[in-house]
Amino acid sequence: MLTTNRHRRIFLRNALFLAAITAIAVLLGVPAKAYEAQQLFSNDEGQVEFVMPSGNIGCIYTPAGGTSVYETQDGLAEIQCDRIEPNYIRAILGGQGEGYILSDVGDASCCSLSQTFDYDHVVTLGPFQCLSERQGLTCARDDGHGFFLSRKLVQAK
Repeated sequence: MLTTNRHRRIFLRNALFLAAITAIAVLLGVPAKAYEAQQLFSNDEGQVEFVMPSGNIGCIYTPAGGTSVYETQDGLAEIQCDRIEPNYIRAILGGQGEGYILSDVGDASCCSLSQTFDYDHVVTLGPFQCLSERQGLTCARDDGHGFFLSRKLVQAK
């Protein structure tokens, strides 16, 4: 039973978070089902690196303002994900505008094995929500812009 206003706010926040993830997944063509939230840890400068369980997709999240060695294109938060096979590509989603795909990646550097983003989990990184499934990885912002990566399909919008 929800006995305090604090418990009600926490419950409402969690319900809204799961509703937002479900809406993003539906918009990107991912079938709706229950997903568990996963916490990923950042380094001292706020970057978060993770790899999918297959080892084929790895990502790095950079917070707004960048780091001491990397500045995002628009100064806002950014997530970059690299897919290794069948051909190396990079998907990028910034803090505004559409996601996009680079097929000619000059600095192929995937993938850090520091953290695994488990299948059937979601994670929120700044303005982005990512969903990990056996079928692939979906990352998007609340406005619906994002990308999907798998061995068979690469999409950005």
